[in-house]
Amino acid sequence: MTTARKLVIVTSAVLLLLATGVLVDILWSARTPTRAIQERQPGMDRPAQSGGQADEAMAFTRGKWVPGTGVAANSSGAWPNFRGPNHDNIVTDPTPLARHWGTQGPAKLWSLDLGEGFAGAAVLNGRVYIIDYDQAHQADALRCLSLADGQEIWRFTYPVKIKRFHGMSRTIPAVTDKYTVSIGPKCHVVCVDTSTGKFIWGLDLVKEFDAEVPQWYAGQCPLVDGDRLILATGGDALMVAVELATGKVIWKAPNPRDWKMTHSSIAPMELAGQRMYAYCGSGGVAGVAASDGKLLWDTDAWTISIATIPQPLPVGDGKIFLSGGYNAGSLMLQLKHVENKIVAEPLFRLKPTEFGATQHTPILHDGHIYGVRPDGQLTCLDLNGKVRWASGGGAKFGMGSFIMAQGLMFLLNDDGWLTLAEVNSVGYRQLAKARVLPGQDAWAPLALVEGRLLARDMTQMVCLDVAGAKP
Repeated sequence: MTTARKLVIVTSAVLLLLATGVLVDILWSARTPTRAIQERQPGMDRPAQSGGQADEAMAFTRGKWVPGTGVAANSSGAWPNFRGPNHDNIVTDPTPLARHWGTQGPAKLWSLDLGEGFAGAAVLNGRVYIIDYDQAHQADALRCLSLADGQEIWRFTYPVKIKRFHGMSRTIPAVTDKYTVSIGPKCHVVCVDTSTGKFIWGLDLVKEFDAEVPQWYAGQCPLVDGDRLILATGGDALMVAVELATGKVIWKAPNPRDWKMTHSSIAPMELAGQRMYAYCGSGGVAGVAASDGKLLWDTDAWTISIATIPQPLPVGDGKIFLSGGYNAGSLMLQLKHVENKIVAEPLFRLKPTEFGATQHTPILHDGHIYGVRPDGQLTCLDLNGKVRWASGGGAKFGMGSFIMAQGLMFLLNDDGWLTLAEVNSVGYRQLAKARVLPGQDAWAPLALVEGRLLARDMTQMVCLDVAGAKP
């Protein structure tokens, strides 16, 4: 075959591939969005476009504050951040909870339509805080609602163009008495006054720290620790700490392996009296000193090829439990001091059929780990890696969320069915079940405050009365 003929064949093949790619893009762009969203597993969509373009950089500087007519509920309850006030997804509120529901399920106090996403709620002093996406105006919207009736008290909104990519907003704000912080889908961090919603400061993680917007947009929830905000950025720093009041950078943790941001959130923990932050980056797990951002340890023993979502779960005695989906299973790490260094050694691994967690971080309670493994069963695991029980084929929860309170678990499945179960290390006993949402991927984390349960699916949030009779 002549050189000229080879060149013609290669050129034709390249042109065919290019044409095919263009055709796919045209067909995708022409697709008419609908509210009836078909369930899709992550990995079946097109990759998200990277954030940080010139028209989106520092988008919050073009933000707008909008007052509403809502009034805060008379409540002192708190679920102020991802996984609650103690970062463990366990409710300590003493409000009695109902152990049975009527045939219609728990009473619906209010409902609210939202932009597509899986962003859950934070609650403080009778107000509900959520990061939403306004598809009509192409803008992120940090919203403050009344816990009493869902009416909007205020919103802070700023322009960001986001394509539908199996939902947009995925994070939960961190709320204190003075400051509320959110992370938008394209890594815009905004801090506003908790009461008024007025803008205080913002950070564009892509522009300022060379972060990369994760596939399916940002899923990391902000961590407030005292007077500091801790963020995992990837890029030129693995993590950063900033002053909560000003947004000024306090320290930047090194990122020697060039790990990227994942959907996982940072877990605070202690080892021999030293406070640190554990994080699952794109290439492994690392621990950073809370005091100065020093990289204390890292390991590549735990990686997930598609999407790293559950955060590290510290279980005491220097042990960290890691779990994931996409055939990752789970892993227990042991941190120990060796020659003045901290090393992370694997203790045991479990297959996904034994224990894993595609989306939601398991719960540690009374020396046991509870989580929904990839086959949808709620599973109880002891700290030595032995499965104590699984809920069975008749009690599956897909990739939905769960929360623990007073020896009970509330579990929401993909289709919007809410289950109430009595759970301990001995077994699982279902008490009640009802459909509470239409159920388009009801994956958002739950929040429970003073007998009011906040749950959402892709496009709607509900507030349910799950309180029991007063003693």
